[in-house]
Amino acid sequence: MKTFSATPATIQHKWFVVDADGQVLGRLASEIARIIRGKHKPVFTPHMDTGDFVIVLNASKVVVTGRKAEQKKYFRHTGYMGHERFTPFASMLARHPERVIEKAVYGMLPKSSLAKQTLRRKLRVYAGSDHPHAAQQPTALTFSTTSE
Repeated sequence: MKTFSATPATIQHKWFVVDADGQVLGRLASEIARIIRGKHKPVFTPHMDTGDFVIVLNASKVVVTGRKAEQKKYFRHTGYMGHERFTPFASMLARHPERVIEKAVYGMLPKSSLAKQTLRRKLRVYAGSDHPHAAQQPTALTFSTTSE
């Protein structure tokens, strides 16, 4: 029996839409990363882009468990010596709710050039409930990742 390796001709990409309202951030991000990478498909090949497109709606309504809402900080460096900047989760969620989900999903992907371009191409995050991808006819996905 031969080992199957996906080729661009055998890969079919689908579009999915996910509602992040009331979903736990980390659990949602791990499921999205799994779909974007293509690990849910039987034709998964690590060196090929076999994943599907994901549209995330209501990113501003995502929740975190425990005290992460007060304690979680996002790090960035300006490029100058000693210029580290830490942004609290609450202000990041208020100003740029899309980045919260994008950074969480990026953390779940392997650190490679394929993963970076996959994230850039396949993940669309919107703070509200409207999206311009109706022509792709996305299928609704539901996860059981709500906080209890």
